[in-house]
Amino acid sequence: MSQPIIDVLGTGCKKCHELEANARAALAQLNLTAEVNHITDPLAIADCGVMRTPALRINGQVVSQGKVLSAAEIAALLPR
Repeated sequence: MSQPIIDVLGTGCKKCHELEANARAALAQLNLTAEVNHITDPLAIADCGVMRTPALRINGQVVSQGKVLSAAEIAALLPR
């Protein structure tokens, strides 16, 4: 299986950075590697269909908008 692609969508606020840290913590807990991107361009975020940030996208699918998921919540969403 190929490694997952995780995108954190948000303009760079504290909550966006917290979501990215939680995503990386979830990966570490599951001993997975993934490509983690932080998309900050408002037009690119809107093109993803996201209207509330921070948002999380896994393998091209938006799985959360407008809240900071915990590492455990993110781990449950990651493909294994």
